[in-house]
Amino acid sequence: MQPINADTPAAWTVASLNASPTWIYEIDDRARRDLTQAVRAAHDPARTLFDYKREEFDLGTAWAPIAGALREIKDGTGFAILRGLPRDDLSQDEFALLTWAIGLHTGVARPQGKASQYQSAVRDAGVVYRTGKGRGYSSNADLDFHTDSADIVLLTCYNVAAEGGMSMVSSSVTAHNILATERPDLAELLHMPYYFSRQQEEAPDETPFYPNPIYDRAAGVLCSKWNRNRLRSAQAIEGVPQLTAKQHQALDLLDEILRRPDVMYSMYLRPGDMQVLNNHVTLHSRTEFVDHVEPELKRCLFRLWLAPPDWPELPESWRPAYRAIEAGTVRGGIKGHVYDDVRRSYEQRQAAALGMRL
Repeated sequence: MQPINADTPAAWTVASLNASPTWIYEIDDRARRDLTQAVRAAHDPARTLFDYKREEFDLGTAWAPIAGALREIKDGTGFAILRGLPRDDLSQDEFALLTWAIGLHTGVARPQGKASQYQSAVRDAGVVYRTGKGRGYSSNADLDFHTDSADIVLLTCYNVAAEGGMSMVSSSVTAHNILATERPDLAELLHMPYYFSRQQEEAPDETPFYPNPIYDRAAGVLCSKWNRNRLRSAQAIEGVPQLTAKQHQALDLLDEILRRPDVMYSMYLRPGDMQVLNNHVTLHSRTEFVDHVEPELKRCLFRLWLAPPDWPELPESWRPAYRAIEAGTVRGGIKGHVYDDVRRSYEQRQAAALGMRL
C-alpha cells in the first residue's frame, strides 16, 4: 500500500506545526467583551440548553477568530487552538453556555452517550475507563488515542487539574502514511472492517456493536476512526469476530506510531482555551491526572460534538456509526437512551437554521 494524501496540510508533523503555528488563534479584549455581553444577556438559570436559539447570541468580533479555527480544521491541519475566551469574567454555568453558543453558530450538536446529553462536562466522576461501559471523559485515566463519534469535537477549558491531564493530538493521515511505508501489509489490514462496542449506550434500534474500518476514503480523502477501548470491549460480545494475530500487530503498530515524538503534539490546555478537532484526520488522547481537593478548583472542560453544515461526504463504511454520511446532513453522535421530543425539536430547529438535512 502506498501513502495517501501525503501532500495535504492534514498530514502534519510536530516539526511542521512548530514551524508554522497558524493553527493558533487569539481572542482579543474587544472580542472577550463581545462574548461576555452575549452570554450574560441570554443566560437564564431556569432554561435548558435546548431552549436557546442561535440568534440570541451575537458573537460580535469574536466570530472572526472562531471562524478561522473552523476553517483550519476543515481545510488545513484538522487541529486548532483558540485562546482567550472570557473564562475569568464568567461563572462555570455561563462558561458552559458560552461553549453551547459557539456550537449554535458552528453546527448541530450531537448526543454523546447513554443519557443523550448534547454537551458533556469533562471531569472525573469516578468512572472506570477500561470496562465494557467505561467512558474516558468522566474518568481521570490515561486515555488511548481515539476519535470521537462526530465530525467536530470542540473542547473548552474552565479549570485544569492539580497535576497531569496533558492533551495530545496526532495526525491520522501522517500515521497512516508512516505505517504504509514501514509495513504496507499491515496498513492494508486497517482498511478492512473492525468491530466496536457501543458500551451499552445503544439506542433501541441499534445493535450492541458496529463494524467500521480504521481507515477508508470518500472522494479520495483519507478518513480515520479508531477507539481501542471500544474494540477491546467488542471482543467480549457474542457474534463479534475475534481479531487475528496480524490484526493485533497492525493496531499495535498504529498506536506506537501515534505516540512517536515527531508525530504526537502535546500541550496543556489553559483556562479560556478552546481546542477544536476534525475527527476524520486527527486522533487525540490525554494523560492521567490528579485533581484538586477543592470542588471549585477541580478540572472541568466542556465538550461538544458537532455536525457542521458545509463538510463533505464520509465513506459509506461510516454509515453504521454515523447513521448518515451525506454532505450537509445531521450525522454522528451516540443517540443513547433518552432521545426524546425535546432533543428532536432542537435538532429540527438547528438544522433548519443552518440549512442542513435530518
